[in-house]
Amino acid sequence: MASSTDDDLDLVDGDDYYAWLGLSKNASKDEINNAFRRFSRMYHPDKHASDAALHSKAETIFPKIKKAHDVLSDPQKRAIYDTMGVKGLETDGWEIVSRTKTPQEILEEYERLAREREKKLLEQKTNPKGTFSIGIDASDMFDRYHAIDAMEYSSSLPNIEINEISISQSIECPLTTKNTAIIAGNLASRNGRGQGQISVTGRRLVSDNGWAEVELSAGDGTAIIVRGFRTLWRRAFGTMSGSLQFTPHGRVSVLKPAFSSMVAMQLDKNVQGRITYNWGTHSSMTSMIIYDTDKRHIVAAVQIGLPNTLAMISYTHKFLDDDMKLKGSLRVGTFGVVAEYGCEKQVTKFSTLGATVSIGIPIGVILKLKMNRGNQIYMIPIHLADEIVPNAIFYGTFLPVATYFAVKLLIVNPFLKDQKEKELQKKKEANATRLITKQREAESAVELMKQTVDRIRESEERKGGLIIKKALYGKLEGESLTTTDYLTVTLQVQSLVNDSRLLIPEGTHMSELPGFYDPCIGEAKELSITYEFRRRLHICLFKDGDRVLLPNRDHLAEQPPSSAAASDGLSR
Repeated sequence: MASSTDDDLDLVDGDDYYAWLGLSKNASKDEINNAFRRFSRMYHPDKHASDAALHSKAETIFPKIKKAHDVLSDPQKRAIYDTMGVKGLETDGWEIVSRTKTPQEILEEYERLAREREKKLLEQKTNPKGTFSIGIDASDMFDRYHAIDAMEYSSSLPNIEINEISISQSIECPLTTKNTAIIAGNLASRNGRGQGQISVTGRRLVSDNGWAEVELSAGDGTAIIVRGFRTLWRRAFGTMSGSLQFTPHGRVSVLKPAFSSMVAMQLDKNVQGRITYNWGTHSSMTSMIIYDTDKRHIVAAVQIGLPNTLAMISYTHKFLDDDMKLKGSLRVGTFGVVAEYGCEKQVTKFSTLGATVSIGIPIGVILKLKMNRGNQIYMIPIHLADEIVPNAIFYGTFLPVATYFAVKLLIVNPFLKDQKEKELQKKKEANATRLITKQREAESAVELMKQTVDRIRESEERKGGLIIKKALYGKLEGESLTTTDYLTVTLQVQSLVNDSRLLIPEGTHMSELPGFYDPCIGEAKELSITYEFRRRLHICLFKDGDRVLLPNRDHLAEQPPSSAAASDGLSR
Protein backbone atom coordinates (compact mmCIF):
# COMPACT_ATOMS: atom_id res chain seq x y z
CA MET A 1 0.00 0.00 0.00
CA ALA A 2 1.28 3.46 -0.82
CA SER A 3 2.40 5.62 2.03
CA SER A 4 0.09 8.20 3.54
CA THR A 5 2.30 11.00 2.32
CA ASP A 6 2.29 9.75 -1.28
CA ASP A 7 -1.50 9.34 -1.28
CA ASP A 8 -2.03 12.79 0.19
CA LEU A 9 0.28 14.41 -2.36
CA ASP A 10 -1.64 12.69 -5.16
CA LEU A 11 -4.98 13.96 -3.85
CA VAL A 12 -3.74 17.54 -3.69
CA ASP A 13 -3.59 17.57 -7.50
CA GLY A 14 -6.44 15.12 -8.17
CA ASP A 15 -9.82 13.93 -6.95
CA ASP A 16 -11.21 10.54 -5.97
CA TYR A 17 -14.50 10.20 -7.84
CA TYR A 18 -15.20 6.80 -6.30
CA ALA A 19 -14.96 8.24 -2.78
CA TRP A 20 -17.25 11.14 -3.71
CA LEU A 21 -19.98 8.61 -4.47
CA GLY A 22 -18.97 6.13 -1.75
CA LEU A 23 -18.21 3.40 -4.28
CA SER A 24 -15.60 0.71 -4.77
CA LYS A 25 -13.43 0.72 -7.89
CA ASN A 26 -15.31 -2.27 -9.31
CA ALA A 27 -18.77 -0.75 -8.81
CA SER A 28 -21.37 -1.65 -11.43
CA LYS A 29 -23.26 0.91 -13.51
CA ASP A 30 -26.42 0.35 -11.43
CA GLU A 31 -24.49 1.01 -8.21
CA ILE A 32 -23.07 4.20 -9.72
CA ASN A 33 -26.53 5.43 -10.73
CA ASN A 34 -28.07 4.55 -7.35
CA ALA A 35 -25.30 6.39 -5.50
CA PHE A 36 -25.76 9.44 -7.72
CA ARG A 37 -29.52 9.51 -7.06
CA ARG A 38 -28.94 9.20 -3.31
CA PHE A 39 -26.43 12.05 -3.20
CA SER A 40 -28.57 14.17 -5.52
CA ARG A 41 -31.26 14.18 -2.85
CA MET A 42 -28.71 15.79 -0.53
CA TYR A 43 -26.85 18.18 -2.78
CA HIS A 44 -29.09 19.13 -5.73
CA PRO A 45 -29.70 22.93 -5.69
CA ASP A 46 -33.45 22.42 -6.22
CA LYS A 47 -33.61 20.62 -2.86
CA HIS A 48 -32.47 23.83 -1.13
CA ALA A 49 -34.35 26.42 -3.16
CA SER A 50 -35.96 27.92 -0.03
CA ASP A 51 -32.61 28.81 1.56
CA ALA A 52 -30.45 31.14 -0.53
CA ALA A 53 -27.25 30.34 1.38
CA LEU A 54 -27.69 26.57 1.10
CA HIS A 55 -28.76 26.91 -2.53
CA SER A 56 -25.52 28.73 -3.31
CA LYS A 57 -23.45 26.04 -1.58
CA ALA A 58 -25.35 23.29 -3.40
CA GLU A 59 -24.48 24.93 -6.71
CA THR A 60 -20.83 24.45 -5.74
CA ILE A 61 -21.07 20.87 -4.44
CA PHE A 62 -23.53 19.26 -6.86
CA PRO A 63 -21.42 19.79 -10.03
CA LYS A 64 -18.67 17.71 -8.39
CA ILE A 65 -21.08 14.84 -7.75
CA LYS A 66 -22.46 15.11 -11.30
CA LYS A 67 -18.96 15.18 -12.78
CA ALA A 68 -18.02 12.03 -10.85
CA HIS A 69 -21.18 10.32 -12.11
CA ASP A 70 -20.59 11.42 -15.72
CA VAL A 71 -17.04 10.04 -15.70
CA LEU A 72 -17.75 6.75 -13.92
CA SER A 73 -20.88 5.98 -15.95
CA ASP A 74 -19.00 6.41 -19.24
CA PRO A 75 -16.90 3.24 -19.87
CA GLN A 76 -14.28 5.07 -21.95
CA LYS A 77 -13.84 7.97 -19.52
CA ARG A 78 -13.82 5.57 -16.59
CA ALA A 79 -11.04 3.49 -18.15
CA ILE A 80 -8.95 6.63 -18.71
CA TYR A 81 -9.61 7.84 -15.14
CA ASP A 82 -8.74 4.45 -13.63
CA THR A 83 -5.45 4.42 -15.54
CA MET A 84 -4.30 8.04 -15.51
CA GLY A 85 -6.46 9.84 -12.97
CA VAL A 86 -8.14 13.21 -13.44
CA LYS A 87 -5.33 14.61 -15.60
CA GLY A 88 -5.87 11.88 -18.16
CA LEU A 89 -9.40 13.21 -18.77
CA GLU A 90 -8.19 16.65 -19.80
CA THR A 91 -7.59 17.39 -23.47
CA ASP A 92 -4.01 18.51 -23.09
CA GLY A 93 -3.40 18.02 -19.40
CA TRP A 94 -3.06 21.71 -18.55
CA GLU A 95 -6.55 22.76 -17.47
CA ILE A 96 -6.02 21.55 -13.90
CA VAL A 97 -2.57 23.09 -13.64
CA SER A 98 -3.79 26.47 -14.87
CA ARG A 99 -6.41 26.64 -12.12
CA THR A 100 -3.97 25.99 -9.28
CA LYS A 101 -0.64 27.46 -10.38
CA THR A 102 0.75 30.82 -11.38
CA PRO A 103 1.93 31.47 -14.97
CA GLN A 104 5.55 31.18 -13.86
CA GLU A 105 4.85 27.82 -12.19
CA ILE A 106 3.05 26.61 -15.32
CA LEU A 107 6.09 27.56 -17.42
CA GLU A 108 8.46 25.77 -15.03
CA GLU A 109 6.21 22.70 -15.01
CA TYR A 110 6.07 22.68 -18.81
CA GLU A 111 9.86 22.94 -19.12
CA ARG A 112 10.33 20.15 -16.59
CA LEU A 113 7.90 17.85 -18.39
CA ALA A 114 9.53 18.67 -21.73
CA ARG A 115 12.95 17.72 -20.36
CA GLU A 116 11.57 14.49 -18.93
CA ARG A 117 9.91 13.60 -22.25
CA GLU A 118 13.14 14.25 -24.17
CA LYS A 119 15.15 12.17 -21.71
CA LYS A 120 12.63 9.32 -21.78
CA LEU A 121 12.49 9.40 -25.59
CA LEU A 122 16.29 9.26 -25.82
CA GLU A 123 16.44 6.31 -23.41
CA GLN A 124 13.74 4.48 -25.36
CA LYS A 125 15.59 4.99 -28.62
CA THR A 126 19.07 4.05 -27.38
CA ASN A 127 18.13 1.63 -24.55
CA PRO A 128 21.59 1.89 -22.94
CA LYS A 129 22.69 -1.12 -20.89
CA GLY A 130 25.86 -1.45 -18.89
CA THR A 131 27.68 -3.68 -16.42
CA PHE A 132 30.52 -2.73 -14.10
CA SER A 133 32.27 -5.40 -12.03
CA ILE A 134 35.13 -5.29 -9.53
CA GLY A 135 36.53 -8.60 -8.30
CA ILE A 136 38.12 -8.54 -4.85
CA ASP A 137 40.35 -11.25 -3.37
CA ALA A 138 39.94 -11.16 0.42
CA SER A 139 40.86 -14.80 1.03
CA ASP A 140 43.92 -13.75 3.05
CA MET A 141 41.56 -12.63 5.83
CA PHE A 142 40.41 -16.19 6.50
CA ASP A 143 43.02 -18.47 4.87
CA ARG A 144 46.15 -16.79 6.23
CA TYR A 145 46.28 -18.86 9.43
CA HIS A 146 46.23 -22.09 7.47
CA ALA A 147 49.80 -21.41 6.38
CA ILE A 148 52.49 -23.72 7.69
CA ASP A 149 54.29 -20.90 9.43
CA ALA A 150 51.41 -18.98 10.99
CA MET A 151 53.81 -16.88 13.09
CA GLU A 152 55.02 -15.26 9.88
CA TYR A 153 51.62 -13.56 9.54
CA SER A 154 50.96 -12.75 13.18
CA SER A 155 51.98 -9.11 12.94
CA SER A 156 50.90 -8.30 9.38
CA LEU A 157 47.56 -7.02 8.10
CA PRO A 158 45.55 -9.21 5.72
CA ASN A 159 46.30 -8.63 2.07
CA ILE A 160 43.14 -7.55 0.21
CA GLU A 161 43.54 -6.85 -3.48
CA ILE A 162 41.48 -6.10 -6.57
CA ASN A 163 42.23 -8.87 -9.04
CA GLU A 164 39.61 -8.20 -11.71
CA ILE A 165 37.82 -5.25 -13.28
CA SER A 166 35.39 -5.43 -16.18
CA ILE A 167 33.19 -2.89 -17.93
CA SER A 168 30.63 -3.48 -20.66
CA GLN A 169 28.21 -1.13 -22.37
CA SER A 170 25.71 -1.36 -25.22
CA ILE A 171 23.31 0.97 -26.98
CA GLU A 172 20.60 0.42 -29.56
CA CYS A 173 20.17 2.54 -32.69
CA PRO A 174 16.75 2.07 -34.32
CA LEU A 175 17.13 2.41 -38.10
CA THR A 176 13.57 1.63 -39.16
CA THR A 177 10.53 0.11 -37.49
CA LYS A 178 11.95 -3.36 -38.26
CA ASN A 179 15.72 -2.82 -38.24
CA THR A 180 17.93 -2.00 -35.25
CA ALA A 181 21.68 -1.66 -34.90
CA ILE A 182 23.34 -2.51 -31.58
CA ILE A 183 26.81 -1.30 -30.67
CA ALA A 184 28.51 -2.92 -27.68
CA GLY A 185 31.93 -3.05 -26.12
CA ASN A 186 33.66 -4.47 -23.07
CA LEU A 187 37.00 -4.17 -21.32
CA ALA A 188 38.40 -6.54 -18.71
CA SER A 189 41.57 -6.89 -16.71
CA ARG A 190 42.35 -9.97 -14.65
CA ASN A 191 45.57 -10.55 -12.72
CA GLY A 192 47.39 -7.93 -14.77
CA ARG A 193 46.23 -9.22 -18.17
CA GLY A 194 43.80 -7.06 -20.09
CA GLN A 195 41.51 -7.74 -23.01
CA GLY A 196 38.72 -5.96 -24.82
CA GLN A 197 36.13 -6.46 -27.48
CA ILE A 198 33.82 -4.37 -29.63
CA SER A 199 30.83 -5.65 -31.53
CA VAL A 200 28.24 -4.40 -34.00
CA THR A 201 24.93 -6.22 -34.35
CA GLY A 202 22.17 -5.81 -36.92
CA ARG A 203 18.74 -7.06 -35.87
CA ARG A 204 15.72 -7.37 -38.14
CA LEU A 205 12.15 -8.11 -37.15
CA VAL A 206 11.32 -10.76 -39.74
CA SER A 207 7.66 -11.05 -38.76
CA ASP A 208 5.38 -10.80 -35.75
CA ASN A 209 6.62 -14.26 -34.79
CA GLY A 210 10.39 -13.88 -35.02
CA TRP A 211 13.57 -11.91 -35.51
CA ALA A 212 17.11 -12.55 -36.74
CA GLU A 213 20.43 -10.82 -36.08
CA VAL A 214 24.04 -10.91 -37.23
CA GLU A 215 26.90 -9.87 -34.94
CA LEU A 216 30.48 -9.01 -35.89
CA SER A 217 32.99 -8.69 -33.06
CA ALA A 218 36.69 -7.95 -32.87
CA GLY A 219 39.18 -7.85 -30.05
CA ASP A 220 40.51 -11.03 -28.54
CA GLY A 221 39.95 -12.72 -31.87
CA THR A 222 37.31 -12.09 -34.51
CA ALA A 223 33.89 -13.69 -34.50
CA ILE A 224 30.77 -13.84 -36.64
CA ILE A 225 27.56 -14.84 -34.85
CA VAL A 226 24.10 -15.42 -36.30
CA ARG A 227 21.08 -15.64 -33.99
CA GLY A 228 17.38 -16.11 -34.48
CA PHE A 229 14.13 -16.34 -32.53
CA ARG A 230 10.75 -17.64 -33.63
CA THR A 231 7.42 -18.43 -32.04
CA LEU A 232 6.72 -22.01 -33.12
CA TRP A 233 3.08 -22.07 -32.02
CA ARG A 234 0.97 -20.44 -29.37
CA ARG A 235 2.65 -22.17 -26.42
CA ALA A 236 6.17 -22.71 -27.76
CA PHE A 237 9.13 -20.77 -29.10
CA GLY A 238 12.70 -21.54 -30.13
CA THR A 239 16.08 -19.85 -30.52
CA MET A 240 19.09 -20.80 -32.61
CA SER A 241 22.59 -19.40 -32.95
CA GLY A 242 25.77 -20.29 -34.78
CA SER A 243 29.21 -18.72 -34.61
CA LEU A 244 32.65 -18.81 -36.19
CA GLN A 245 35.46 -17.53 -33.98
CA PHE A 246 38.99 -16.88 -35.23
CA THR A 247 41.36 -17.07 -32.26
CA PRO A 248 45.06 -16.16 -32.62
CA HIS A 249 47.36 -19.09 -31.82
CA GLY A 250 50.94 -18.13 -32.42
CA ARG A 251 51.28 -16.98 -36.03
CA VAL A 252 48.10 -18.66 -37.18
CA SER A 253 44.42 -18.28 -36.37
CA VAL A 254 42.41 -21.20 -35.10
CA LEU A 255 38.82 -21.51 -36.30
CA LYS A 256 36.34 -22.48 -33.57
CA PRO A 257 32.79 -23.12 -34.79
CA ALA A 258 29.89 -23.36 -32.33
CA PHE A 259 26.16 -24.00 -32.50
CA SER A 260 23.34 -23.65 -29.98
CA SER A 261 19.62 -24.35 -30.14
CA MET A 262 16.85 -24.06 -27.57
CA VAL A 263 13.16 -25.00 -27.63
CA ALA A 264 10.77 -23.88 -24.88
CA MET A 265 7.16 -24.85 -24.33
CA GLN A 266 4.54 -23.66 -21.85
CA LEU A 267 3.38 -26.90 -20.27
CA ASP A 268 0.96 -25.30 -17.86
CA LYS A 269 -0.11 -21.87 -16.65
CA ASN A 270 2.91 -21.75 -14.34
CA VAL A 271 5.21 -24.42 -15.80
CA GLN A 272 7.63 -24.10 -18.71
CA GLY A 273 9.95 -26.73 -20.12
CA ARG A 274 13.17 -26.08 -22.05
CA ILE A 275 15.65 -28.23 -23.95
CA THR A 276 18.98 -26.72 -24.99
CA TYR A 277 21.67 -28.23 -27.18
CA ASN A 278 25.18 -26.75 -27.38
CA TRP A 279 27.89 -27.94 -29.77
CA GLY A 280 31.43 -26.65 -29.85
CA THR A 281 34.33 -26.46 -27.43
CA HIS A 282 31.92 -27.24 -24.59
CA SER A 283 29.17 -29.50 -25.93
CA SER A 284 26.16 -30.31 -23.79
CA MET A 285 22.46 -31.14 -23.69
CA THR A 286 20.35 -29.46 -20.99
CA SER A 287 16.78 -30.16 -19.88
CA MET A 288 15.10 -27.59 -17.66
CA ILE A 289 11.74 -27.21 -15.90
CA ILE A 290 10.68 -23.76 -14.67
CA TYR A 291 7.82 -23.20 -12.24
CA ASP A 292 6.81 -19.58 -11.69
CA THR A 293 4.00 -17.93 -9.69
CA ASP A 294 3.53 -14.59 -7.98
CA LYS A 295 5.27 -15.90 -4.85
CA ARG A 296 7.57 -18.70 -6.02
CA HIS A 297 10.10 -19.40 -8.75
CA ILE A 298 11.58 -22.91 -9.00
CA VAL A 299 14.09 -24.14 -11.57
CA ALA A 300 15.32 -27.73 -11.96
CA ALA A 301 17.85 -28.66 -14.64
CA VAL A 302 20.04 -31.56 -15.74
CA GLN A 303 23.01 -31.07 -18.08
CA ILE A 304 24.96 -33.83 -19.77
CA GLY A 305 28.09 -32.84 -21.61
CA LEU A 306 31.81 -32.40 -21.86
CA PRO A 307 33.61 -31.38 -19.77
CA ASN A 308 30.79 -30.67 -17.29
CA THR A 309 27.83 -32.81 -16.33
CA LEU A 310 25.63 -31.44 -13.57
CA ALA A 311 22.24 -31.30 -11.88
CA MET A 312 20.84 -28.08 -10.47
CA ILE A 313 17.82 -26.93 -8.49
CA SER A 314 17.01 -23.40 -7.32
CA TYR A 315 14.17 -21.85 -5.34
CA THR A 316 13.18 -18.18 -5.04
CA HIS A 317 10.50 -16.91 -2.68
CA LYS A 318 8.99 -13.52 -3.47
CA PHE A 319 7.74 -11.23 -0.70
CA LEU A 320 5.57 -8.90 -2.78
CA ASP A 321 4.57 -6.60 0.08
CA ASP A 322 8.22 -6.01 1.01
CA ASP A 323 9.61 -5.96 -2.57
CA MET A 324 12.10 -8.65 -1.55
CA LYS A 325 13.24 -12.07 -2.76
CA LEU A 326 15.00 -14.88 -0.89
CA LYS A 327 16.73 -17.49 -3.02
CA GLY A 328 18.79 -20.63 -2.71
CA SER A 329 20.28 -23.15 -5.12
CA LEU A 330 22.34 -26.33 -5.24
CA ARG A 331 24.54 -27.55 -8.12
CA VAL A 332 26.20 -30.95 -8.19
CA GLY A 333 28.41 -32.07 -11.05
CA THR A 334 31.76 -33.29 -12.26
CA PHE A 335 33.27 -29.91 -11.35
CA GLY A 336 32.25 -30.25 -7.68
CA VAL A 337 29.40 -29.09 -5.44
CA VAL A 338 28.20 -25.49 -5.02
CA ALA A 339 25.43 -24.21 -2.74
CA GLU A 340 24.18 -20.64 -2.96
CA TYR A 341 21.80 -18.54 -0.89
CA GLY A 342 21.00 -14.86 -0.89
CA CYS A 343 18.43 -12.10 -1.00
CA GLU A 344 17.39 -9.26 -3.27
CA LYS A 345 15.63 -6.09 -2.13
CA GLN A 346 14.11 -3.28 -4.15
CA VAL A 347 15.20 -0.13 -2.33
CA THR A 348 13.74 2.49 -4.70
CA LYS A 349 11.52 2.49 -7.78
CA PHE A 350 14.50 1.92 -10.08
CA SER A 351 17.14 0.40 -7.77
CA THR A 352 17.62 -3.11 -6.43
CA LEU A 353 20.28 -4.43 -4.04
CA GLY A 354 21.28 -8.07 -3.77
CA ALA A 355 23.76 -10.28 -1.94
CA THR A 356 24.58 -13.94 -2.57
CA VAL A 357 26.91 -16.31 -0.75
CA SER A 358 28.38 -19.21 -2.75
CA ILE A 359 29.89 -22.15 -0.86
CA GLY A 360 31.44 -25.13 -2.54
CA ILE A 361 34.29 -27.23 -3.78
CA PRO A 362 36.59 -26.12 -5.32
CA ILE A 363 35.53 -22.42 -5.22
CA GLY A 364 35.57 -22.04 -1.43
CA VAL A 365 33.45 -19.12 -0.17
CA ILE A 366 32.46 -16.18 -2.38
CA LEU A 367 30.26 -13.20 -1.50
CA LYS A 368 28.61 -11.48 -4.47
CA LEU A 369 27.18 -7.99 -4.04
CA LYS A 370 24.98 -6.60 -6.79
CA MET A 371 23.09 -3.40 -7.49
CA ASN A 372 20.70 -2.79 -10.39
CA ARG A 373 19.97 0.81 -11.25
CA GLY A 374 17.67 0.94 -14.26
CA ASN A 375 19.55 -0.83 -17.06
CA GLN A 376 22.90 -0.49 -15.27
CA ILE A 377 24.33 -3.37 -13.22
CA TYR A 378 27.11 -3.02 -10.64
CA MET A 379 28.70 -6.17 -9.21
CA ILE A 380 31.36 -6.83 -6.57
CA PRO A 381 32.32 -10.52 -6.22
CA ILE A 382 34.47 -10.96 -3.09
CA HIS A 383 36.48 -14.16 -2.75
CA LEU A 384 36.52 -14.79 1.02
CA ALA A 385 38.21 -18.19 1.22
CA ASP A 386 39.70 -20.87 -1.01
CA GLU A 387 38.24 -23.56 1.24
CA ILE A 388 35.00 -23.91 3.20
CA VAL A 389 35.80 -21.85 6.31
CA PRO A 390 33.01 -21.29 8.92
CA ASN A 391 34.27 -17.80 9.78
CA ALA A 392 34.10 -16.75 6.13
CA ILE A 393 30.55 -18.12 5.83
CA PHE A 394 29.45 -16.31 9.01
CA TYR A 395 30.87 -12.91 8.10
CA GLY A 396 29.85 -13.26 4.45
CA THR A 397 26.27 -13.87 5.56
CA PHE A 398 25.70 -11.46 8.42
CA LEU A 399 28.03 -8.55 7.67
CA PRO A 400 26.18 -7.43 4.47
CA VAL A 401 22.83 -7.68 6.28
CA ALA A 402 24.09 -5.68 9.27
CA THR A 403 25.67 -3.09 6.98
CA TYR A 404 22.45 -2.72 4.98
CA PHE A 405 20.30 -2.09 8.05
CA ALA A 406 22.87 0.24 9.62
CA VAL A 407 23.10 2.37 6.47
CA LYS A 408 19.33 2.28 6.04
CA LEU A 409 18.58 3.34 9.60
CA LEU A 410 21.38 5.87 10.07
CA ILE A 411 21.67 7.43 6.60
CA VAL A 412 18.98 6.48 4.09
CA ASN A 413 15.84 6.73 6.26
CA PRO A 414 16.71 10.16 7.75
CA PHE A 415 17.58 11.44 4.27
CA LEU A 416 14.34 10.15 2.70
CA LYS A 417 12.29 11.47 5.62
CA ASP A 418 13.84 14.91 5.23
CA GLN A 419 13.23 14.85 1.47
CA LYS A 420 9.58 13.84 1.94
CA GLU A 421 9.00 16.56 4.52
CA LYS A 422 10.48 19.18 2.18
CA GLU A 423 8.42 17.87 -0.72
CA LEU A 424 5.27 17.85 1.40
CA GLN A 425 5.86 21.38 2.66
CA LYS A 426 6.52 22.60 -0.87
CA LYS A 427 3.33 20.91 -2.07
CA LYS A 428 1.32 22.44 0.76
CA GLU A 429 2.59 25.92 -0.03
CA ALA A 430 2.01 25.55 -3.77
CA ASN A 431 -1.55 24.27 -3.23
CA ALA A 432 -2.60 26.25 -0.17
CA THR A 433 -5.56 27.77 -2.02
CA ARG A 434 -6.78 24.38 -3.24
CA LEU A 435 -6.52 22.88 0.26
CA ILE A 436 -8.58 25.74 1.70
CA THR A 437 -11.14 25.21 -1.07
CA LYS A 438 -11.42 21.51 -0.20
CA GLN A 439 -12.01 22.42 3.46
CA ARG A 440 -14.74 24.92 2.57
CA GLU A 441 -16.41 22.42 0.24
CA ALA A 442 -16.43 19.85 3.04
CA GLU A 443 -18.01 22.34 5.44
CA SER A 444 -20.64 23.23 2.82
CA ALA A 445 -21.39 19.55 2.23
CA VAL A 446 -22.00 19.06 5.96
CA GLU A 447 -24.54 21.89 6.05
CA LEU A 448 -26.31 20.53 2.98
CA MET A 449 -26.59 17.00 4.37
CA LYS A 450 -28.06 17.96 7.77
CA GLN A 451 -31.71 17.54 6.79
CA THR A 452 -31.04 14.20 5.12
CA VAL A 453 -28.98 13.03 8.10
CA ASP A 454 -31.81 13.98 10.48
CA ARG A 455 -34.23 11.85 8.46
CA ILE A 456 -31.76 8.93 8.38
CA ARG A 457 -31.20 9.18 12.14
CA GLU A 458 -34.93 9.32 12.92
CA SER A 459 -35.57 6.30 10.73
CA GLU A 460 -32.75 4.33 12.35
CA GLU A 461 -33.86 5.29 15.88
CA ARG A 462 -37.41 4.09 15.24
CA LYS A 463 -36.26 0.61 14.25
CA GLY A 464 -33.25 0.39 16.59
CA GLY A 465 -30.90 0.46 13.64
CA LEU A 466 -27.45 1.96 13.05
CA ILE A 467 -26.97 5.28 14.85
CA ILE A 468 -23.59 7.04 14.82
CA LYS A 469 -22.97 8.54 18.27
CA LYS A 470 -19.52 9.97 17.59
CA ALA A 471 -16.93 9.71 14.83
CA LEU A 472 -13.45 11.21 14.53
CA TYR A 473 -11.14 11.25 11.52
CA GLY A 474 -7.48 12.26 11.32
CA LYS A 475 -4.42 11.79 13.48
CA LEU A 476 -5.73 10.07 16.59
CA GLU A 477 -2.49 8.76 18.10
CA GLY A 478 0.69 10.50 19.16
CA GLU A 479 1.96 13.15 21.51
CA SER A 480 0.93 16.82 21.54
CA LEU A 481 -2.30 16.26 19.62
CA THR A 482 -4.48 19.30 19.00
CA THR A 483 -8.05 19.68 17.77
CA THR A 484 -6.69 20.63 14.35
CA ASP A 485 -5.21 17.14 13.93
CA TYR A 486 -8.62 15.48 13.55
CA LEU A 487 -12.21 16.20 12.54
CA THR A 488 -15.52 15.39 14.13
CA VAL A 489 -17.32 13.54 11.33
CA THR A 490 -20.40 12.20 13.10
CA LEU A 491 -22.86 13.70 10.61
CA GLN A 492 -20.73 12.71 7.62
CA VAL A 493 -20.57 9.07 8.68
CA GLN A 494 -24.30 8.95 9.49
CA SER A 495 -25.04 10.21 5.97
CA LEU A 496 -23.37 7.08 4.58
CA VAL A 497 -25.76 4.77 6.47
CA ASN A 498 -28.25 3.05 4.19
CA ASP A 499 -30.87 0.67 5.59
CA SER A 500 -28.97 0.08 8.88
CA ARG A 501 -25.75 -0.66 7.05
CA LEU A 502 -22.58 1.32 6.37
CA LEU A 503 -19.93 0.29 3.86
CA ILE A 504 -16.76 2.16 2.89
CA PRO A 505 -14.88 0.04 0.32
CA GLU A 506 -11.26 -0.93 0.88
CA GLY A 507 -8.77 1.50 -0.63
CA THR A 508 -11.07 4.51 -0.33
CA HIS A 509 -9.36 7.81 0.45
CA MET A 510 -11.52 8.80 3.40
CA SER A 511 -10.49 12.45 3.08
CA GLU A 512 -12.44 12.46 -0.22
CA LEU A 513 -15.70 11.19 1.30
CA PRO A 514 -18.58 13.73 1.31
CA GLY A 515 -18.03 16.26 4.10
CA PHE A 516 -14.49 15.03 4.84
CA TYR A 517 -11.17 16.77 4.21
CA ASP A 518 -7.59 16.07 5.21
CA PRO A 519 -6.72 17.77 8.53
CA CYS A 520 -3.12 16.51 8.60
CA ILE A 521 -1.57 15.96 5.18
CA GLY A 522 1.30 13.51 5.25
CA GLU A 523 0.33 11.94 8.59
CA ALA A 524 -1.15 8.49 9.19
CA LYS A 525 -4.89 8.90 9.63
CA GLU A 526 -7.57 6.79 11.30
CA LEU A 527 -11.34 6.75 11.61
CA SER A 528 -12.84 5.97 15.03
CA ILE A 529 -16.57 5.38 15.33
CA THR A 530 -18.85 4.96 18.32
CA TYR A 531 -22.27 3.74 17.24
CA GLU A 532 -25.43 2.04 18.49
CA PHE A 533 -27.06 -0.92 16.85
CA ARG A 534 -30.11 -2.60 18.38
CA ARG A 535 -29.70 -0.22 21.35
CA ARG A 536 -26.24 -1.60 22.14
CA LEU A 537 -23.04 0.46 22.10
CA HIS A 538 -20.25 -0.42 19.67
CA ILE A 539 -16.72 1.01 19.32
CA CYS A 540 -14.31 0.52 16.41
CA LEU A 541 -11.17 1.98 14.85
CA PHE A 542 -10.03 1.82 11.21
CA LYS A 543 -6.94 2.96 9.36
CA ASP A 544 -7.35 5.19 6.33
CA GLY A 545 -7.98 2.90 3.37
CA ASP A 546 -9.37 0.00 5.43
CA ARG A 547 -12.71 -1.56 4.53
CA VAL A 548 -15.40 -0.27 6.90
CA LEU A 549 -18.46 -2.45 7.37
CA LEU A 550 -21.01 -1.68 10.09
CA PRO A 551 -22.57 -3.17 12.12
CA ASN A 552 -20.20 -5.84 13.36
CA ARG A 553 -20.63 -7.86 16.56
CA ASP A 554 -16.86 -7.68 17.15
CA HIS A 555 -17.31 -3.96 17.85
CA LEU A 556 -19.53 -4.49 20.91
CA ALA A 557 -18.37 -2.24 23.77
CA GLU A 558 -18.62 -5.14 26.26
CA GLN A 559 -15.67 -6.67 24.41
CA PRO A 560 -12.17 -5.13 24.33
CA PRO A 561 -11.98 -2.43 21.62
CA SER A 562 -10.29 -3.42 18.36
CA SER A 563 -7.46 -1.11 19.33
CA ALA A 564 -6.51 0.59 22.57
CA ALA A 565 -6.25 3.79 20.59
CA ALA A 566 -9.96 3.66 19.79
CA SER A 567 -10.96 4.62 23.29
CA ASP A 568 -8.21 7.25 23.41
CA GLY A 569 -9.45 8.87 20.21
CA LEU A 570 -13.07 8.84 21.35
CA SER A 571 -12.31 10.34 24.74
CA ARG A 572 -10.96 13.52 23.23
